[in-house]
Amino acid sequence: MTQAIKVIGIGDDGQQSLLPLYRTWIMESELLVGGERHLSFFPEYAGEKLVLKGGLSALADRLREEKRKTVILASGDPLFYGVGSLLAKKLNVEIYPHLSSIQLAFAKTGESWQDAYFASVHGRSMKGLAQRIDGREKVALLTDRENNPAAIARYLLAFGMTEYDAFVGENLGSPEERTGWYSLEEMADGAFSDLNVVILRKRRESPVWPLGIADEEFSQRKPDKGLITKKEVRILSLAQMQLHATSVVWDIGTCTGSVAIEAARIAREGEVYAVEKNADDLENCRQNMAKFRTDFTVVHARAPEGLDQFPDPDAVFIGGSGGELRELLHVCCSRLKPNGRIVVNAATIETLYAATQAFAEEHFETSVTLAQLSRSKPILNMTRFEGLNPVYIITAWAKQEEKERGGDSE
Repeated sequence: MTQAIKVIGIGDDGQQSLLPLYRTWIMESELLVGGERHLSFFPEYAGEKLVLKGGLSALADRLREEKRKTVILASGDPLFYGVGSLLAKKLNVEIYPHLSSIQLAFAKTGESWQDAYFASVHGRSMKGLAQRIDGREKVALLTDRENNPAAIARYLLAFGMTEYDAFVGENLGSPEERTGWYSLEEMADGAFSDLNVVILRKRRESPVWPLGIADEEFSQRKPDKGLITKKEVRILSLAQMQLHATSVVWDIGTCTGSVAIEAARIAREGEVYAVEKNADDLENCRQNMAKFRTDFTVVHARAPEGLDQFPDPDAVFIGGSGGELRELLHVCCSRLKPNGRIVVNAATIETLYAATQAFAEEHFETSVTLAQLSRSKPILNMTRFEGLNPVYIITAWAKQEEKERGGDSE
């Protein structure tokens, strides 16, 4: 196709939302593509209508060979969580945006929106939303029929996020428009139109947990307290993992979930996957996830079982192996992404030896830090130090392949 396809944003009030020039382009086109609702705005259209269903890649393949004048209709701004970006990568398109539903919603609240955090749960899981939005002042959410305002409110209440009030804008720009502010409890019991957006506004202070959450803050197995990666070792291990905002992390033998929780609060836009074999520890982990507002995937299994359902990791933490260390490290080494890190905590020299030998066989480089730490403890009117169990922090990464020397010849 030589002529550009026009991608035109449209509002919920149909043709009235369009500039006269846009309406002219639509009526003069020979093929009009869009959702059923968008196409219904043009009952008098004389050309062929194509309902936008299924994947956009298939649509792009079809339109690539199209010779007729073509217009694609999209909701609001096609480049804001819309079809515009993907189509622009595959086709010769010109994009003409309308006001996005988010713009209209913020206009109704009378608040600026350049400082808001934007997320979409339209056609996506809410998994991980808790740590992504925790503590943010303003959050704008695109919703769908399943992830509707009531479902969002119930989700947030499960993580104790009662400091937020919510604005719901329904059918914005249409004759059926309805707007209002709600508490999360009110929104959880409400009924809303399928076409809506949600704005969360923080009205009260959020709890704050800086890096290095105190051990006693975590729910732990009783009476066997102590099955937790201690704060100081946890911080050192997380530093060795070299996490970034979008990291995919595995925590194997998660127990209370302390490492996974801190990792999720660092990799807020990423994904964390945890495995634990003990059911009681798993329940403690879930309680801690809710308390510290982290929403990651937890599997009840004895690793390496369960790892096959996880995406390849940027970082792996192994706090316990249950005796399958060699097989486990082979799986982790083979699945680790380029430039990724594997961190193993070992309490014995036997585990240290087994891990370093296994990494050598996998052609991974290692460094080891022996953490011998003590905490102050009062005794009468004085202070003494009580030692923590020494821990070997083993960090491993794939060896870099030797580069061919440029210009060398036999």
